Amino acid sequence: MNGNEGGEVKIEECKEAMVYMWGYLPGASPEKSPILSPTPVRFSDGIGGEDSWRDVCGGGCGFAMAISGSGKLITWGSVEDEGQSYLTSGKHGETPEPFPLPTEASVVKAAAGWAHCVLVTGYFQKDNLGKQISAVAEQGSPRSEGSSLTGGAVSNVDGKRPGEEAVKRRKVASAKQEPESSISGDEFFTISPYLVSLGSGVQITTVAAGGRHTLALSDMGQVWGWGYGGEGQLGLGSRVKMVSTPHIIPCIEAPATGKDRSSAVSQDSKTLPAHASTVPGSFVKEIACGGRHSVIITDAGALLTFGWGLYGQCGQGGTYDQLRPTFVNSLSGVRVEKIAAGLWHTLCVSVDGHVYAFGGNQFGQLGTGADQAETLPRLLDSPCLEGKNAKMVSCGARHSAIVTEDGQLFSWGWNKYGQLGLGDSVDRSTPSQVTINGVPKNVACGWWHTLLLAEIPKMNSYET
Repeated sequence: MNGNEGGEVKIEECKEAMVYMWGYLPGASPEKSPILSPTPVRFSDGIGGEDSWRDVCGGGCGFAMAISGSGKLITWGSVEDEGQSYLTSGKHGETPEPFPLPTEASVVKAAAGWAHCVLVTGYFQKDNLGKQISAVAEQGSPRSEGSSLTGGAVSNVDGKRPGEEAVKRRKVASAKQEPESSISGDEFFTISPYLVSLGSGVQITTVAAGGRHTLALSDMGQVWGWGYGGEGQLGLGSRVKMVSTPHIIPCIEAPATGKDRSSAVSQDSKTLPAHASTVPGSFVKEIACGGRHSVIITDAGALLTFGWGLYGQCGQGGTYDQLRPTFVNSLSGVRVEKIAAGLWHTLCVSVDGHVYAFGGNQFGQLGTGADQAETLPRLLDSPCLEGKNAKMVSCGARHSAIVTEDGQLFSWGWNKYGQLGLGDSVDRSTPSQVTINGVPKNVACGWWHTLLLAEIPKMNSYET
């Protein structure tokens, strides 16, 4: 007896967020060997006993990133004594630690390139169901030119307190306000995060990081870019080597009527035969960065690509570089919902859950069952995906992963470091199911590793 004779103990099943990792993270891998199967990532004492996992952000070359339920940026896996590790965050190795930021604002989005990180800050508020939702504050975006050390940035919170409304619309900045003179060749390293200013009234909702470039998307559907642009990955119509300040990328030209926006995307005559394509949509709703190329989709589901095209990763039917955002005409009848980009390849998911792949395929990262590159989007028709609809997609350097609507995880491509999570180091050229304890909610591929956010059942008991 416990002294509460009149009480009744009830057991309630709830769900708990869990992060799994696999692949190669120098500081987290035992004796620096690959982690071949999904392994739980445990919170450290420094994160807080009441905190939880909220999202995974992949990570870069030798480090991992995730976001906690309280909005902290959590990093781990790096070591200081190896040239391929760039992220410094207090403690290293297998212990996840909050990355020190010069603000108390919560991190709502984060991304990592080869050797740099970018993030957006904001705050959390409760909706009428008590569910936590994020609201992005003014000026969120970061930047770092890929070098031997990473930088990043955090947004300011514009004097707002948690719970205050942030629903006013921001004005759309004009592409003409960014003169060519704003492009410079300065290159520098930075260790500490710092704020990147995008101008008054600009509100950033998400960010993407490539090999050495960064994209940011505003709440008005405008795309900003900076970093290295030698192959056109900044979409500015030239091969500018370095853009050291954020620059608006003209993706969809807006006429004077504002909301009724349409666009004709011109293609550089030096890279492709000149012709114009009408792009469906009024604004950009999602962005992705590959190694040296970029991918965006509009609100109408149109897919546009720009940057390095040597392996067909721009999906235009050739291996030309695209210096401006260019509509992928072969998918004109497909409404694209999700996108991801790797070092040399690109994946997209249609609104009905079909997966299309194109670009380099040396390690089977396209999932086609072969190793030939694809210069046009190819529908994946693997038997294991029959009757399944993808809802999330992610690309590592040379591997790929999707989460399906029925809660299954599939991966394929390069597997030298076990980044496919299949218990071995054998490459796969077709999707293979990854065994997970729990229900996958999001997947994020790093350079040589993979992170998964999953929900697992948890039993709570209480006395009535």
